[in-house]
Amino acid sequence: MIGPPDRPPPLIARLAISWVTNALVLAAVAAVFDGVHVHDVGALLVAAAVFGVLNTVLKPLLRLLTLPLAILTFGLAWFFVSMLMLLATEAIVDGFAIEGFWTLVGATMLVWVVNVILDLLPGPWQLTGRRRRLRASRWQRVG
Repeated sequence: MIGPPDRPPPLIARLAISWVTNALVLAAVAAVFDGVHVHDVGALLVAAAVFGVLNTVLKPLLRLLTLPLAILTFGLAWFFVSMLMLLATEAIVDGFAIEGFWTLVGATMLVWVVNVILDLLPGPWQLTGRRRRLRASRWQRVG
């Protein structure tokens, strides 16, 4: 097993891994739900980039703003923030569409499940953000 890297990978590598991971997750969502439509690979790649930027920039701000509501709803409010990220991606990207509220709910749940699985599995996606920090902290406890 390979230990944690001494320093974070270059920004371009982290962005590329995040982009590909988002593209695979969105492709899985489109494959599972009939109500999610991706026009072509180009639209998928643009949607993955937009989804990544929204999750990096807007989602933390919205989570901070909805913290009191999240406390009152035991975190359920943050599920709606995640739904909003998919909805915003759909609104921004031509060629990426989600039809219906329940399809949006299911798509959000699938994105969440895939992210939980990726958090638990070793792989190149562990090189970015929270996953990298978690991996590094596990290595500190072992070592």
